[in-house]
Amino acid sequence: MPLRSTSAATPSRQLDHPEPADIRLEEVLHACADPMRLRIIQALAADAAAACGEIGLACSKSTATYHFRVLREAGVITQRYQGTAKVNELRRADLDAVFPGLLDALLASATAQAGRTREA
Repeated sequence: MPLRSTSAATPSRQLDHPEPADIRLEEVLHACADPMRLRIIQALAADAAAACGEIGLACSKSTATYHFRVLREAGVITQRYQGTAKVNELRRADLDAVFPGLLDALLASATAQAGRTREA
């Protein structure tokens, strides 16, 4: 899968992201299927951008890094360095162009599921 880098100015700090045309549905669905990664997606949908540590995941730093990497490599998020922090954003425009309505349906379903879980 061809990848694009987010920063040409600092080669050692580049992160690769799939081109929009190379984002695959099965990879996006796999990335979104994990509860921790779904929480990341929900947090980024609520805030336009957030550093990894700002999302408040209840896991080790290495586990969080793994989840962010899975989301980035699937094309769900972009990551860029800002100083020493990685700033994350949903690739909403790219996902909506490739899979119209998928992200909105995913977020609405996650909210509905959380409501059912609280009621039970």
